[in-house]
Amino acid sequence: MNAGDIESRALIYIRNVEQALNQLGAINNEEARNVIDAARAYLKDSKHYFKVGDYATAISTASYAEGLLDALRMLGIIDVKWLLPNQLTGLAKSKVFVAGTFDLLHPGHVLYLKQAWELGRVIAVVSRDSTVERIKRRRPIVPEEQRAFMVGSIEYVERSRVGYEGDMFRVVEEEAPDIILLGPNQPFDEVQVMHELEKRGIRARVLRAREEATCELCSTTRIIQRILSLNNTTP
Repeated sequence: MNAGDIESRALIYIRNVEQALNQLGAINNEEARNVIDAARAYLKDSKHYFKVGDYATAISTASYAEGLLDALRMLGIIDVKWLLPNQLTGLAKSKVFVAGTFDLLHPGHVLYLKQAWELGRVIAVVSRDSTVERIKRRRPIVPEEQRAFMVGSIEYVERSRVGYEGDMFRVVEEEAPDIILLGPNQPFDEVQVMHELEKRGIRARVLRAREEATCELCSTTRIIQRILSLNNTTP
């Protein structure tokens, strides 16, 4: 088995355990909940090992999680259905491109990245400080390299990097993604993006993420405003 095969196999194991866990509803049995928590912990470990390139250990830890869930299934405590490997192969191979400022991370960012993860392997590109200043008329709160590090630490992201100043499609050409997932509020027209991709010979689907974030501070601007208001409050 070559490196590419074991990498794909590891991701298939991870995806299968994850979709099985997502099928679970409320579990009243406390002992069963403890076993499920252990399976979730193994899955988290597996994602970590996958991200650092230790695919053999990622398979092992995902297998432990699978075994725990399968034992509960065989005992009739939970009802989960496992997918066949060929049903998950597309996710194991699809590269999903996301981009943004990702300044002061909040739940909206995480939900956007989670949607991307549901489509494939996520490459997150962080805007340069100079690009943010040019477009938003202010410098980001967090420097570009630190923003890239923070985004790359989120479990849904396989790899993160800083983009280029100027030509926003240059990094897309380098990454050659299968899917580009635009953020729900990003000011890009899907059709125009597709036309630019076609001009450059990039074969990628362009999708728009769903708006899922509803919390009060699911916005960097609101977070900044809250900090300023607290700072101006007299003790």
